[in-house]
Amino acid sequence: HQRGQTSGCGLSSEVYAGVFGCVMVIGLPLNAVALWILLRRHSLKSPNAVFMVNLAFSDLLLIISLPMRIYFHATGTLHLGNMACLIITMLFRDNIRSSAMFITFISVDRLLAVVYPLRSRHLRTSSNAWKGAAFVWSFMLVVNIPESLDFLEHLQNHTQRTCFKSYDSYKLLLSKTRLAVIYLQIVLLVTMLTVNIVCTVMVSWTLHRHLSDSAKVSNKMKVMLIFVMNLVLFAMFLPVPIGMAAHGQEIMPLVCLTVSNCCLDPLLYYFSFDSFWKKNENSNAGLFQLNRVGLLV
Repeated sequence: HQRGQTSGCGLSSEVYAGVFGCVMVIGLPLNAVALWILLRRHSLKSPNAVFMVNLAFSDLLLIISLPMRIYFHATGTLHLGNMACLIITMLFRDNIRSSAMFITFISVDRLLAVVYPLRSRHLRTSSNAWKGAAFVWSFMLVVNIPESLDFLEHLQNHTQRTCFKSYDSYKLLLSKTRLAVIYLQIVLLVTMLTVNIVCTVMVSWTLHRHLSDSAKVSNKMKVMLIFVMNLVLFAMFLPVPIGMAAHGQEIMPLVCLTVSNCCLDPLLYYFSFDSFWKKNENSNAGLFQLNRVGLLV
C-alpha cells in the first residue's frame, strides 16, 4: 500500500495503523500487569493460573510484533527479510490457535472443579497443567514446520518483497499445505467452541442444583459473563481462517478484529479469578461452596 491508499473495503492504511496501535497501547500494559499478578499472587499452584499465564504470554508475543505492522501501514514502506516476515506471520497464526486452546483448557478445568470436585483432584494439578501447556506449544511447533516451509517458498517466489503485501496476496494462491492447515484450524476452533459451550452448560446446571437461591443468581451471572466473553473471543478467532478458506478478497479488517483479542483476555483473567471456583469438600454432604478469590487482593 502507498500511504493513504484505501483497501478493498474502503479503509485506509492509516486506519489499520491506528487499530494496531490502539491494541498495542491497551493490550501491552493489560497483559503485562495480568502476567505479573498471576506470577506474583497466584504462584502457579492452580491449573487455572498456569493456563492463564501461558495465554498472557501468547498475547504478549503477538503484541511485540505489532510495531512492524503499525510502521508498515503508517508509512507504506517496510522491507523485512524472509525470516522476520515468517516470525511475524507465525506469531499471529499461533496466537489464534494457542489462545483458543488455553481458553478451552480453562473451561475444562472449571468444569472439573465444579462438576467433579472430588474425582478430579488428582487431575487438577499444576504439573498436569504444565503438561497441557507443553502439549499446546508442541502442537504449535509441529503445525508451524510444514506451514513455515510453505510460506518461505511463497516468499522466495514472490516478486514483491514487502512482508505484508506478500501476506495479503498469499490468500489468492493458497497451496495444498496452507489449505490443509486452514481447514484443520477451522475444525479445531469449532470443536473447542463446542467444548466451551458444553462446559458452561454443565457448570451452570451444577451450580443451579447445589447453590442457594441467592447465590444462584450471583454466580449464574458470573458464569454467563465468562461464557459470553469466550463466545466473543471465538468470534474473533474464526473469521480469518474462514475468510482465507473462502478466498476472501480483503482479510485485513478480519486481522484487526482477531488481534483485538489481546485486549479482552485480561478481562477473562479478572472475572475468572474474581469468582474462581474453590472447593471445600464436606465429608458428610460431599458438596462444595464457591469462595471469592479476588485477582487484585
